[in-house]
Amino acid sequence: MTLTNKPNPEQLEAIQHTEGPLLIIAGPGSGKTKTLVDRVIHLIQKGISPDSILVATFTEKAAKELVTRISNVLAEVNIKADLNRMYIGTLHSIFLRILEENMEYTRLRRNYRLFDPFEQTFNIYRNYFSFLNVPHLEALVGEHIHNRWAVAKTIAANINVVSEEMLEAEKLIASDDTAIRALGECYQRYQKLLDEDNAVDFSTIQSECLSLLVNHPNVLESLQDKIRYFMIDEYQDTNAIQERIILLLSSKDNNLCVVGDDDQGLYRFRGATIRNILEFEKNYPEGKCRKIYLETNYRSHPGIIDFYNRWMASLDWTHDGVSLRFDKTIKTSQREFPETASVIKVTNKSAKDAYFQEVLSFIKALQENGTVSNLNQIAYIARSVKGSEVVALSQYLEENGIRVFSPRSELFFQRNEIKLILGCLLSVFPMVCEVFSEYDEEIAKLCESWRLLFEKEVQEDPVANKYLILWVINKQKEHLSLTKHTNYAFSGLLYQMLQFPLFARYLDVDLSANKSDLRPAYNIGIFTTLLSKFEYLYNVTIFTSKDIKRILKEFFCNYLKFIMDGGLGEYEDFDETAPSGCMSIMTIHQAKGLEFPVTMVGSMNAVPRKAYNDLDEKLQTCFYHKPVYEPLERTKFYDFYRLFYTAFSRAQNLLVLTGYEHTGAGALPSWPFKRFWDEVPSWRETGRFDMRKLDLAEVKPVNIKHEYAFTSHIILYEGCPLQYKFYKELEFAEVRQGGAIGGTLLHETIEDIHKAVLRGEEHTLTDENIYGWFNANYQLLVKQLRSFIREEQRNAILKQVLRYRDNNNGHWDAIKEAEVDVSLVKDDYILKGKIDLVRGENGTVELVDFKSGDKPDVNTRDEYKRTILNQYRRQLEVYAHIIEKSK
Repeated sequence: MTLTNKPNPEQLEAIQHTEGPLLIIAGPGSGKTKTLVDRVIHLIQKGISPDSILVATFTEKAAKELVTRISNVLAEVNIKADLNRMYIGTLHSIFLRILEENMEYTRLRRNYRLFDPFEQTFNIYRNYFSFLNVPHLEALVGEHIHNRWAVAKTIAANINVVSEEMLEAEKLIASDDTAIRALGECYQRYQKLLDEDNAVDFSTIQSECLSLLVNHPNVLESLQDKIRYFMIDEYQDTNAIQERIILLLSSKDNNLCVVGDDDQGLYRFRGATIRNILEFEKNYPEGKCRKIYLETNYRSHPGIIDFYNRWMASLDWTHDGVSLRFDKTIKTSQREFPETASVIKVTNKSAKDAYFQEVLSFIKALQENGTVSNLNQIAYIARSVKGSEVVALSQYLEENGIRVFSPRSELFFQRNEIKLILGCLLSVFPMVCEVFSEYDEEIAKLCESWRLLFEKEVQEDPVANKYLILWVINKQKEHLSLTKHTNYAFSGLLYQMLQFPLFARYLDVDLSANKSDLRPAYNIGIFTTLLSKFEYLYNVTIFTSKDIKRILKEFFCNYLKFIMDGGLGEYEDFDETAPSGCMSIMTIHQAKGLEFPVTMVGSMNAVPRKAYNDLDEKLQTCFYHKPVYEPLERTKFYDFYRLFYTAFSRAQNLLVLTGYEHTGAGALPSWPFKRFWDEVPSWRETGRFDMRKLDLAEVKPVNIKHEYAFTSHIILYEGCPLQYKFYKELEFAEVRQGGAIGGTLLHETIEDIHKAVLRGEEHTLTDENIYGWFNANYQLLVKQLRSFIREEQRNAILKQVLRYRDNNNGHWDAIKEAEVDVSLVKDDYILKGKIDLVRGENGTVELVDFKSGDKPDVNTRDEYKRTILNQYRRQLEVYAHIIEKSK
């Protein structure tokens, strides 16, 4: 067996124990990811097909890292395996894949929408008055009843609990508690909205998946026969419904390996329950589940390890004689470490400004002594990065030459590039003042500040901005007396604006530059996505004299205000969490799973706070499927200590406790930290701390292989590198176009034919059924794309479908697979594609890719048509290459 590095005995046992249930308790820095990689390699070397393996990670980034590392090792040992067939990703993405593979058994139809958390809450916000009619809604949302955003947020959070805890709406509605009845009603109304929109959100992905498995035993049995080995990472952060689905899927062979650390369970507020990992062994007969501890930390100084071990030991974890924590002590690896304090504090007692100066002095000293070679070796982490003190510290450091990267600080609307774009948009609509005066004084003042900023910026160099000024004046005239509809909405206006130097300067960037230098360009990309979502949600494609004021009101007074109230982070590159040349400032949750040579931990004035309300308590005690596990009154202490254990264990070489030290209200240090704070030396105590002795690790380089598809990447790049830069690299939203609807309609209807054939139902390929599939597909596409095609074009596409059916009657047995996802892992990237049809006879394989429209003559001399034919040929060659090399 070839492994990435020689594993320790515990890691080796975890790698080789593949049959039966396995619980791996993996402490910080214990080589958890390495163990998972080697375990997958071991299974593949044993001859297990990748499509029999499921690996669930907490983030998509973690999944990409796993695929990259697994593919690299497979290449080293010269083993070919199609990793595209492996079920790997977050639990949400894996459950969604299961739904898509079995969509005919679900309520979902083609071209469904997946609502992210923002869209979920905004959908409730838009339907505020429908929910306002729910009897006793005020009992559920409390004092927020007249705050639309707060109502939407409260309803969204609570209906997610209903989904994730598998609660029955009918039982909630039958309750004698008014808040619980209101919750049941809200849940049913929200589910109706999802049905109408052919949509799911992250929580209902799980409930739909469970419903599929429970109500369709044939689907469950098929998946159990196919997937035989399961690995679930970060198991301490799974919720009740995720556990239920995982146990169902793995119940045939029980080859379920779960990995996690109960001390790093941070997501109770998202429905996660620590009992899943603490009680995992109870799912199996006594003695059947193997438990392995990975307790050796390979990354941190012994002083740091001792510090966070003592931190956890300072809290009593027992309740009624039962420990609510695995009994473990993290150990250090056997290597040499510098003889100097590894846990220190940076503080000041005189004033907050003096504290900021102290932090700056500390960072400068690290640089001047050569201890820090790159600012990305330093991270400041805290409970929140939105508070006034953290924001002020970030701004102070920036003003004094320390570059800061803090995308979660929600300063998006304070960024200059965004304020200028909004100011320009406001300037081209002279009627906005009238709209705002009727609606919202607060948003009116903010918008006026953006407009004035834009005008000031333009007037500072009227020569350079000459054409932008003329464009704004022309648009003002056009919009003021709109006699016919425009051919654009907000997205179209923005893309017109970006041609002018005032905005183009943000986009004229080298993509290989530091990510922080690209921040304005990426932020503009985020803004294009916001516009695109608005136009979809409100069905806006153009402006007309009839609805221009309504659209302006909906965008600025509702949509934009909603986003600002909810908070919006700047662009965050999940491939590069610590950009070179920048000090990171992030939340403790954001830092989970990461490591930094120098970790500064703020929020030393925090204290445990109650994180549940009366409704939570009633639901847990009366409606949950399991009795309360942790005593509710103690959960605030458990969560608090786990949170800061996670924070302290991010440090590799130096852990720094930091904050403005003071007494009184919000005293720092607060009582949980007082003993630890007092024993830690100041960074200025040269007798106990010598930064010159530190040998800091470097931040690990990003190791992720990106995926590239022929049609969406290769052809786009060859056709227009500039478009590729915007749409793929800077992640700009494309202006919605309906041109592709015809091709999609053709593909989907032919796919319906293929699925019927593969089910052995050739007799269903009647004209009537095909008409039905065709029309259903068209209606769903219209709803999704908000675009139409002429009747004569639809009829032409339908004739193509029927002709294809007629030409293949009697030859359906040649079809092997349809709509096949294929991929090939290369040294530096992953090549992906989707083959419409695989068929073959007498041992041959034929690949087919369907195209809508007239077929170009292969002998044509038309240069454009020859280019199109060449693209078709190369596409099939790429697919053939993927299949050939994946064998």
